[in-house]
Amino acid sequence: MDKETAQYIVTYFFNLLPYEEKLAWKHYASILKLEDTENPKTIEIYKRKGWITDEQEILELLEKGYDNFEMETAKKILEKYPTQIFLNKCPKCNKLARTPYAKQCRFCSYTWHNEK
Repeated sequence: MDKETAQYIVTYFFNLLPYEEKLAWKHYASILKLEDTENPKTIEIYKRKGWITDEQEILELLEKGYDNFEMETAKKILEKYPTQIFLNKCPKCNKLARTPYAKQCRFCSYTWHNEK
């Protein structure tokens, strides 16, 4: 699986992520937001709300970097829910569309709005 497909699966099928992966994603996104903050109260609020975690099991998911986490998570989702994942590919060039609902290819500009 390539990086683009992994991003597509994690982005558009986020609801299928297991609890631990959702928490790891929230932690990563929150850490990015708080990178430049020096206010300990802000960090404490994020911890209290559950957006940042100290759980070792969750942090281990991100140990090898976000790209690896995203790839492994996408593989898990694809293995566990193969019938619920829809990779919207262009009928002409077979490349992945921008979203599951897109009807125009961003690569070859082919449009399939009127196809059923």
